[in-house]
Formats: sequence, C-alpha cells, structure tokens
Amino acid sequence: MLKTFTDFTTNASLIISNETLLESYKNAKEIGLFTFIWTQDKEAQLIIDGMPITVKPHHIVSLTPIQTLQFTKGESLFVYQFNREFYCIKDHDEEVSCVGLLFFGNQQIPIIALDPIEQQKFFQLHQIFLDELKHAGDTIQAEMLHMLMARFIMKTTRLLKASDANLPPQEGKLDLLRNFNLLVETHFKEEHSVSFYAEKLFKSPKTLSNSFGKINKSPLKIIHERIILEAKRMLMYSDKTAKEIAYEIGFDDASHLSRMFKKVTGLPPSEFKIRSKKST
Repeated sequence: MLKTFTDFTTNASLIISNETLLESYKNAKEIGLFTFIWTQDKEAQLIIDGMPITVKPHHIVSLTPIQTLQFTKGESLFVYQFNREFYCIKDHDEEVSCVGLLFFGNQQIPIIALDPIEQQKFFQLHQIFLDELKHAGDTIQAEMLHMLMARFIMKTTRLLKASDANLPPQEGKLDLLRNFNLLVETHFKEEHSVSFYAEKLFKSPKTLSNSFGKINKSPLKIIHERIILEAKRMLMYSDKTAKEIAYEIGFDDASHLSRMFKKVTGLPPSEFKIRSKKST
C-alpha cells in the first residue's frame, strides 16, 4: 500500500503506506519528514536516535524530521509521512497544541496507546484519508487532507495529554513547557542560557526553573540535551569534525561542547564518532 499526495506548486507532500515505507530505514538515517508509525495487531521494533524502542500493538509513535530512525521489525503498520510544506507544525500549533508534546519535546519519545474505542475512531479517520487520496486533481483535495491531518494530530495530542502522568497537571504549566520546548528547538544553536528563554517567556530564570519541578528536569538540562542530541546526529551522519560541529551549534570554544558532551555521554566527541562509525 502506497498512497501519495503532492502539490507541485508548493512542494507539499503526504505519504500513507505500510512497513514497506520504512524499508529505506533499515540502516539508521535522519527521517527528514514528520512521521507517525501506527501498529495494528503486532508490535514494531525501532531504533530512534540510537535508542531501541518496542512499540506495542495499537500504539502510535510520533517522530520529527530531525530524528534518526532505524526500522528493525514490524508488520501491518500504518505509516504517515509529511513535510513542512504540507503541514507546518510551528505555524499551526495554535490549532492543534502539539509542540512540546508530539513534536519538538525533549522529555521522551511520544508513544500513544489506543484503546478499542480509539482504535475504531482512528481506523475510520484512516479510511477517510485513503478515500480522499483517490480524488487526485480535485481542487479542494489539499484542504481536505490538511484538515484530516490536523484532526489526526489533535486526537493524538489529546490522548497523550490524558495519559502522560509526567506532565504538569495545570494547563498553564503545560503551555509553559510546550512554549519552552518550541523556543529551544528554534534557538538552541545560538542561545544556551536559561535567562534567554526565561526572558522570551516573560519569566525570571528562577520562576522558570521552579515551574519545571514536576517533570524532574531543569530547563538547563533540556537545553543541554537538545544540544547533545544535535551533536550526536552530526557526528554520526556527517563528515564534520567535532570543532566544526561545536561552532555550528554556537560554541565559540570547541572545548566547551567537548566537556558538556563527555559529561552527558561519558565519551569525548571524537571517541563517540569513532564508535558510532564502527557500529553502522
């Protein structure tokens, strides 16, 4: 099964398929597209950003374009992939409230469980997707598919909010977490201090740190984790040196990144690069 929509005017692209779409990820590589992987009656085994993940039956995992994926095992999957031109998460976050939860969050890889009622609802939505993809050339097809994707994202976001015990219970704190994650995603290559993000959120650094108490992770740790994640990807999937990567991620002195990298991973960047090349 492979269904596609392409708007050549805007370069918008949507792909709906099964596990065959993931065959190109047998070796780890950057995804490059927003991706949902939805298991049916069988589990799937993935390696996401170097971490082995087992996705149980009737679960949906959401991935961002900048994450790396290796597909290990899975059958009867539903896979959705789309680019920013089809649906820009940042531009439409006011509609779906998914930033920092489904996408661009730093707490954990979002995996959404579907109970039998939700399984039926999502399957109905899937069938509508497939039916709409038959109407090639229809002047309103793009708008319809856009609306369906918004619906899909809203439903998964709602379920994730309801199920994640680690999220702050107050909506205000949840919004703060989401907005912080989006700001980090936007500025982490240039801004590494909590004070910058606190000012953007009209908070003091202390107030911002206190607001993150319920997730047991400080704002500074989230910033550092995002920096290290980017450094890992560049070390694994580019030929750039550790020094070049440090400058690209906003460090005037490469030794600062090296110390941070070793503190988080236990290895200096050069050693990490050597080991990652041997394992691929």
